[in-house]
Amino acid sequence: MQDPPTTSGVLRFGVFELDLRAGELRKQGLRVRLQEQAFQVLAALLENAGKIVTREDLRRRLWPENTVVDFDHSLNNSINKLRHTLGDSADSPRFIETLARRGYRFIAAVEPMAAPGPIAEQTSGARPEPPAGAVSRGRAPRWFLAIASTVIGLVAALAVWNPAEWRNKLRGRGDFGSLQSLAVLPLENLSGDPAQEYLADSMTDQLITGLAGIRALRVISRSSVMRYKGTHKPLREISRDLKVDAVVEGSVLRSGSRLRIAAQFVHAGSDRILWAETYEGELGEILTFQAEAALSIARKIQVQVTPQDEARLASRRPVDAEAQDAYFRGRYYWNTKKTKEGLEKAIVFFQQALAKEPHYAQAYSGLADTYVLLGSRGFLPPKEAYSRAKTAAIQALSLDNTLAEAHTAPAFAALYYDWQWADAERGFRRAVELNPSYTNAHHWYSHFLIAMGRTEESLRESRRCLELDPLDPAMAVHLGEHYFYARQYDRAIEQLLKSIEMDASRYRAHDRLGRAYEQKRQHAQALAEFEKAVATSQEGGAALASLAAGYAAAGKRNDAMRLVGRLKLLAGREYVPAYGLAEVYAALGDKEQAFAWLERAYEERSSELVYLKVEPRLDGLRSDLRFQHLLRRMRLGP
Repeated sequence: MQDPPTTSGVLRFGVFELDLRAGELRKQGLRVRLQEQAFQVLAALLENAGKIVTREDLRRRLWPENTVVDFDHSLNNSINKLRHTLGDSADSPRFIETLARRGYRFIAAVEPMAAPGPIAEQTSGARPEPPAGAVSRGRAPRWFLAIASTVIGLVAALAVWNPAEWRNKLRGRGDFGSLQSLAVLPLENLSGDPAQEYLADSMTDQLITGLAGIRALRVISRSSVMRYKGTHKPLREISRDLKVDAVVEGSVLRSGSRLRIAAQFVHAGSDRILWAETYEGELGEILTFQAEAALSIARKIQVQVTPQDEARLASRRPVDAEAQDAYFRGRYYWNTKKTKEGLEKAIVFFQQALAKEPHYAQAYSGLADTYVLLGSRGFLPPKEAYSRAKTAAIQALSLDNTLAEAHTAPAFAALYYDWQWADAERGFRRAVELNPSYTNAHHWYSHFLIAMGRTEESLRESRRCLELDPLDPAMAVHLGEHYFYARQYDRAIEQLLKSIEMDASRYRAHDRLGRAYEQKRQHAQALAEFEKAVATSQEGGAALASLAAGYAAAGKRNDAMRLVGRLKLLAGREYVPAYGLAEVYAALGDKEQAFAWLERAYEERSSELVYLKVEPRLDGLRSDLRFQHLLRRMRLGP
């Protein structure tokens, strides 16, 4: 059995080096990503190389007695990650041997690397060094190799001499001043309890929100980064997928109302850690950490932080821990459970947060966002949904008018319910100004622009949505939909097919693709897509109406009228947009019925009515004076 190496300095084994002071694992001189828990397990094994390290030893070292954690799961996870990183195998170990029911043993040779300094006094039995000035005929001594390497490096450096760059490197800063985009990867839940996943997700959201508030940065949206949850894809591949310069990664551990958050900011190109921090404190104080982390990262990479950005982040105050927890649960449902039942649960949690903390602006903002979704998805009548969204948003803004999301909810209501176009544009532009990386603001603003017939501006905003959320199928559908309204049908088809490759379960992707085929008179393809839209929507009223209009456009009048009958029966049980029936009758050439249903859509403030100016399906009605009158009443045209 080998003697345990000293715990100071750097420990070398195989092609790896573990730097205990710097907290780094290196392979052939290059840093290797290793999470904190796995690092500490490896350090414990190396410090006791050749000896058994029991599981209880590791528990005492890594997890204090009062820590609430699934120890077995966390330790097994750390060992598995170590083996993956080291290229080791449990069956044929080169480094880490498992001793059943006892613990682990590090079985490879471990060599301590002494820090630079005076040559130590030789011990008896050691091979003597050559006399001063002697030339060794064997391998060159390390000091000689070090000097030679330095000389060669200096010669190479002089060949490409850049004073500013080398000054930065000598200061240890590196040339990271040009970083302009980043992604916050899903923080890892270290509790071992799946019920705590909402907390890790919420911490991820908080970091995204804080960093997105710095206008000089492009921060990738939640939908795209969550696709990396639970994966161990190399950072360089992730950064290439998302087209970012750097990433933030880390972990969350909860014990009661206290949190431990470890996060680090990594330059994607070099895999170099630029910033690392550990936060320990009460759950209700998380907003303070969010602000501090955002400002620290921005300063580290020399991104300009405006006084407005700094003041907005500094304004975040601690809240009641139970209120914070309820808010996080509400946002979890809002983000991941966008069914009627899921959104209703989100409302319950936001209301619980407000019961504990009546002046909690973010909770009011969450309520507003939820009512917007309930209205836009047809789960509530527009009048009820949007009026409640406005009320909650106004409350949020009265408490904190720097919340970008609180500006979007009343702007959304102004667009889809009040038809107050100037108010809508003002709200969306203010939200984008406060948070240029807030995808929803760009998304809904582009809807406003297309409704106004401002096609090029709309497409520009739609493309911006995809830059901020490149892996979200909804944003891919969105761009295809706007190509459709811009009457660029070939581009619409191309883009919508891409979105379906990403996710074939989205009703709107199939519906908009069907509409584009319909305008090109490719009725067989159109009807096939409308059928898929009905299936993926679980026979929702809007999808059935669109299929009926497709039948009518294809000359299948009987099929269209059969579905109209179904829709009228369905309207007795749930909300069926009148606008959809107006499209059906327009396709059938029945102008009287089409205008009758458009009038009902006007009365119920149907969301789709805002696209009256650009909807190709209504082209057969445009020459009618009643259509021009409707446009004037909605202030959409002369």
